Amino acid sequence: MAHTPRRPTRAYDDPEFIQSREARQLRILAEYIEPEARFERFGIKDTIVFFGSARIAPREIAEKGLAVAKESGIGLPAAERALFMSRFYEEARELAHRLTDWSKGLGEDGGGRRFVVCSGGGPGIMEAANRGASEARGLNIGLNIALPFEQHENPYITHHLAFNFHYFFMRKLWFAYLAKAIVIFPGGFGTIDELFEVATLLQTGKIKKPLKLVLYGASYWKEVMNFDALIKYGVIDPEDMKLFTMVDDVDSAYDAITDHLSGRAIEEPGPKL
Repeated sequence: MAHTPRRPTRAYDDPEFIQSREARQLRILAEYIEPEARFERFGIKDTIVFFGSARIAPREIAEKGLAVAKESGIGLPAAERALFMSRFYEEARELAHRLTDWSKGLGEDGGGRRFVVCSGGGPGIMEAANRGASEARGLNIGLNIALPFEQHENPYITHHLAFNFHYFFMRKLWFAYLAKAIVIFPGGFGTIDELFEVATLLQTGKIKKPLKLVLYGASYWKEVMNFDALIKYGVIDPEDMKLFTMVDDVDSAYDAITDHLSGRAIEEPGPKL
């Protein structure tokens, strides 16, 4: 009886190899090439990025949580704090809606879409940004990351523009690479990490394009970040405070971003993919 020879598996079809240490470079490269191809296919030229806490709930959910806490007498301070912080969810949602309406009004530039709202794709402020853009019937992007907790894809991301990264540094590249404006809402370690990484890239001239950096929630940022102390001890210059604009309401954020993007930034499409 003739023996049928077994055909070896192609290397790129072998899941064990692709997930191995030896193939790490291929996985990194894939997280560059595949998003690049998808952005090009959908004509995404540049973005407005929203950063902020994954733990900030919509007002409706926070109100229900407070009602339960009042009835049970358990967790009242946390529930009151959640309701207070829910304003940032609702304001991120409104800002994303207004910016999407504005960007849609610009029309498509050479078949491309300008200033598309982009978030980290998870809950909290990220969800609010995608939700506001979706409610304005605009495309929006979610750059998700595989994490053991907190991070799950929110339902408002444009289906074909939902990504799931393994490597933080590749995800960060796509946040910065297409961004023409970044608005940073209150958040914890991850949000502060993004703030200082972008500020450092601007400070050192690694980002040369016109990029607007907006800190949303002046009272929060002034309390959690002592920028004056950094100046006092000489580790940053007073001029470095011009790297970002601090605002405390939707109108101010909207005006700061659209004024910036209506100037030099609007004339310079994002990087050629």
